[in-house]
Amino acid sequence: MVIRIYKKDASPPARAVLMAAEIINLKCEIQDVDLSSGPHLSPEYLEKNTLHSVPFLEDGDFYLADSHAIITYLVSKYGAEHRSKWYPCDLSVRATVDQRMYFDTSDLFPHIKNIVSVIVTQGVGPDAEQIKAINAGYEVLDKYLQKTKFVAANHMTLADVSCVASVSSLNVLSIAGMLISSNGGIR
Repeated sequence: MVIRIYKKDASPPARAVLMAAEIINLKCEIQDVDLSSGPHLSPEYLEKNTLHSVPFLEDGDFYLADSHAIITYLVSKYGAEHRSKWYPCDLSVRATVDQRMYFDTSDLFPHIKNIVSVIVTQGVGPDAEQIKAINAGYEVLDKYLQKTKFVAANHMTLADVSCVASVSSLNVLSIAGMLISSNGGIR
């Protein structure tokens, strides 16, 4: 059975899935998806992935979109020796890991989409309100990290994998966007 991960390198969620696969030493086929030329809108892709998104997992005849669902599935199914650390069975710790991943999807990642949209459509970087919102997200992360050594526990979990993919992209996009804006936009 072939396990295939569809991804785009620029996608933080796709990078989180690739990191999780690497952590559990999962052998899988990686398929790049060029979102600009539209293969993710083909009837074949849409039949498997109605969200027409990346990352996307194909595990035999099982299909799954959403990076958070994918990484928890991969560790739960294929990461037996890693599961207790990365996605703990203790319900309170697991619930905290899940909550931090929901924080990533509801707070951190939307900022990435907004900045990319502004850069692509307007040729300028993030405005003061966007930077303020990003900093508010970072403040929440700081509060989490004051309670535990890592985002959700005193050891690394899938929440760290997910959040680091978003935070690293936010940092790069914010700096690049500010440079674009200070130079008068994209020329």
